[in-house]
Parts: sequence; structure tokens; C-alpha cells
Amino acid sequence: MFDFGFSELIVIAVVALVVVGPERLPKVARTAGHLLGRLQRYVSDVKSDIQREMQLEDLKKLQQQVEQQARELESSMRSQAQSVEADLEKTVAEAKSGLSGDTAAAASGTTPAPVVEAPPPVVVTILGAEAASADGAAEPQVDSRQLELGLGPASAPAAAPTTDKATDKA
Repeated sequence: MFDFGFSELIVIAVVALVVVGPERLPKVARTAGHLLGRLQRYVSDVKSDIQREMQLEDLKKLQQQVEQQARELESSMRSQAQSVEADLEKTVAEAKSGLSGDTAAAASGTTPAPVVEAPPPVVVTILGAEAASADGAAEPQVDSRQLELGLGPASAPAAAPTTDKATDKA
């Protein structure tokens, strides 16, 4: 703060001792210490206030930058949305004109583009389904896909063997 050397402080102390006197010197020194402490606190408060104001100003600048970037982002998003909407409306208009062209072609007698039909449904056999044979005995149905997967008659649950009395006697 102040640039006092040791010799200068000794000179000030001797002058203060002569002027004030030895009885009141401790009280004056104590009062000077309190005043110096108040001065230091006041200076530190002013410094912190200045620093706080500078930080507040920096924060305001940062807030303005963020708001500016948010506005720019919003405007770019709106322009992108408008371009997508325009492209979508153009595509819808082309599709409508294409559909109206097909109906006009049908009215004029020209043949429209062939319609692609869905493939026929796939028939799936259920494992373990049994078909009745001519003599009424149930026989397990085996699909070639079942055989490829190893799910043929060997892996199917074994049916109780049926014996015909007429064939055993013959």
C-alpha cells in the first residue's frame, strides 16, 4: 500500500511519542489500528463490488450472446421446416397430378400401369397334425420342411402301435 521503510517508521514513532506523549500513545495507536482496519475493509469491499459488477457485466454479455445464438438457431430451424414443408407440398402435388393422370388415362381408354398383386398365402402345416388314412387309422403328416429341420416322424411323439388282428393271423 504505502512504501515505508523501517527507518521511516522509527522516525514517525519518535515524533508521535514526542507529540502525543507516553501516556496517551497506546490509546492513539489502538485508534489508528482500528481506523486502518476500517480503511482496509472499505477498500476490499470496493474491490469486491467492482469485481462483482465486472462479473455481472460479463454475464450480461454472455446472456446476450446465448440469446443471439438461440434466435439464429430458431430462424435456421424455421427456414429448414419451411423448406421441408415446401418439398412435401410439391411431392403431394406431383402425386395428386399423377393420380389424376391415371384416372384420365382410364377414362380415355388407355390401359393404366399393371397392378401388382400380393403373393398367395403360404400354407403351414402344424407339427403333430394327423391325417386319416383310408382304413380310418391316424397317420402323422410329414412335411418336407419338417424333414429338413429334423422334425420328421422320428422326432414326433410315438403313437401307440396299432395291430390289426387280421394281418397278424395271416
